[in-house]
Amino acid sequence: MQININISTQTLELLDDAGALLKRYAVSTAANGAGEENGSYCTPRGRHIIRAKIGAGQPVNTVFVKRRPTGEIYTPELGAAFPGRDWILTRILWLSGCEPGFNRLGNRDTMRRYIYIHGTPDSTVLGKPGSKGCVRLRNADLLELFDLIAVGTEVNLLG
Repeated sequence: MQININISTQTLELLDDAGALLKRYAVSTAANGAGEENGSYCTPRGRHIIRAKIGAGQPVNTVFVKRRPTGEIYTPELGAAFPGRDWILTRILWLSGCEPGFNRLGNRDTMRRYIYIHGTPDSTVLGKPGSKGCVRLRNADLLELFDLIAVGTEVNLLG
C-alpha cells in the first residue's frame, strides 16, 4: 500500500500495491504551506515512510502530548478551556523523510520536526490548510487508515 497526500487539494489517498485508489480522505496541512525547514511550521514534501504507529487501543479523542497519552479525552469543553492548544488526538502516524538533504537529516528532517498524520477535533475544518505542519485527519478516518497500513508504508507528500 501507499499513501499520497496532495497539499494543493488537501486530500489523502490510500492506494493498493497496483496503484488503485482504495480510500480518499479530506485533510488539513500547514497554514504556512509546504516547506522542509525546521521551525517553518510548513508541511514537508517528498517521499516519506510511516516510521511509527502510536496509540493503538486508546479511546477515540485521546489527547497526546509528545506522543504520549495525557489521560485527557478531548471534548468541546476541554477545547474551549484551552483555545490555543494544537490538538493531537486518537492516533499518530509518525513520518520519516527518505530523501537526504531534502526531508531527511540536518535542519530538514521530517521525523526530528515531529511531523505526523494525526486526529483532530471534529469541529476542525478539513479541506483547507490550518495545521502547524502536520497532516490533520478526521478521527474516524484516522482509525480506519491506522488499521489498514503498516509501519514502513510509503507516504508521498505532493506540493
